[in-house]
Amino acid sequence: MVKKVNQLILLLNERLGLFLGISLGVFMFILFFQPFPLDRFDFNNKLIFISGMAGIVFFILLLLRVFTACFILYVNPNNMAPLILNYINNFLILALSSVAFTFYLRYVGLVEITFYVVFKIAIICLIPTLTSWIDFRIKELKQDNKSLHIEKRILQKQIEKYEEDFLNKSIDFFSENNSAVLSIQVINVAFIKSADNYVEIVYKDDDSFKKKLIRNTLKNVELQIKPYSNFIRCHRICIVNLHHIEKLNSNYGRHFLTLKGYQEFIPVSRQYLLKLKEAF
Repeated sequence: MVKKVNQLILLLNERLGLFLGISLGVFMFILFFQPFPLDRFDFNNKLIFISGMAGIVFFILLLLRVFTACFILYVNPNNMAPLILNYINNFLILALSSVAFTFYLRYVGLVEITFYVVFKIAIICLIPTLTSWIDFRIKELKQDNKSLHIEKRILQKQIEKYEEDFLNKSIDFFSENNSAVLSIQVINVAFIKSADNYVEIVYKDDDSFKKKLIRNTLKNVELQIKPYSNFIRCHRICIVNLHHIEKLNSNYGRHFLTLKGYQEFIPVSRQYLLKLKEAF
């Protein structure tokens, strides 16, 4: 019970500034545009009378907000207002403000109530109604944005976990006649280079790079590593692991890659440049 009361107080505190702002807006609008004949009042009494109209708006907003907040906390403790409740709330703001203004003008301001006066009352009462609706939409969008950020963080963690598991998998490189097998973790393979009738596999072992020759073609090896999306061909004789790329360099129209901790340059041909840029 105490928790719900504290939630109610918090909700009201969040909206008091908005209610005061709306009321002040109504006060300034009536004062400067003078939509109603208030000539029977002197300036000071006119200010008091118009302040009464602003006060009506403030208390209607406050009472409806208290009622709505209590209803939400009773039905949904998570403070998620149904959309239909917002429409009902806005309709009540418009209706109660219009009726209260009409009676206030007729019996306190002694203003003759005509169709034109009622029309102006309705227009003025649209101010708090529209402001309340815009505030609800802003709050709803903020809530959606917050939910999307939470969902994004969850997905990022899942992707990071998947990438970690993926990179820690071992990949088996087979020789052409399957007489030799080299098993290396995906994360450790730096690049694969064609060397005549062999392929040269450069991989990281602790803090140093090592090379291993396997009798096979680069095309066959490319088929073996096809399930692993972090490998990309950068040259007709070379396939590189995106995880190890440090920078794509250009010099006099020629392109080459530098790998993290590796001294030699990896060639990049124009044929594969665009695809490499998109991946990198």
